Amino acid sequence: MGAAKAQVKPAVTSASFHHTSGANAEFTEKENLTPMKKTVLIFGLISGLIISVLMGGSLLLAGKIGSGHSLVLGYTIMVASFLLIYFGIRSYRDNTLAGQISFGRAFACGILIALITTVCYVAMWEVLYFNFMPHFMDSYFAAQIHKVQSSGLDPATTAAQVAAIQRSQQLYQNPLVNMAYTFMEPLPVGLIITLISAAILRRKNPRAPDETQPR
Repeated sequence: MGAAKAQVKPAVTSASFHHTSGANAEFTEKENLTPMKKTVLIFGLISGLIISVLMGGSLLLAGKIGSGHSLVLGYTIMVASFLLIYFGIRSYRDNTLAGQISFGRAFACGILIALITTVCYVAMWEVLYFNFMPHFMDSYFAAQIHKVQSSGLDPATTAAQVAAIQRSQQLYQNPLVNMAYTFMEPLPVGLIITLISAAILRRKNPRAPDETQPR
């Protein structure tokens, strides 16, 4: 009977140790996630403010510099704004994780910053487009129609493509469709910068020295 009790006690102690270790790991994980939320919000909102203000300013120049230069300027603004993804991941790694971060966690931090930035971009565009410049895209669709009409296609094909462009123009006036189109403009840029930043900034735990090897 005494031997049986002696065998049960280590098992209970071992189970308690594993339970405590699991609870500590879960608590540490929650401790690390809270600063990540703060980092994501700070860098996401700063990046969103930058891209929104610069995008609004670039619209004032769109008519003067032409559609080609306007497109280049727009993507330059996106890249410049999304660079905060890199600094956000680095800040989270160095200030919260003691200089160590996996690719997955770095990617999660970066893509959340990119999403907040994109939402700010969409919100700014929706306000500007529907309240101040509802005909801003008319010249774009007109240029697309002119390109089709001057491409030398047969009349039936030309008419079909022009009708498709006109349908897209009508759909663009729907706020939900407009938001979906606008959301997909900067997001791929943010995704690429997130992948690059996560790959550059990832840093694994340092390997512990092997005590069995002779010194």
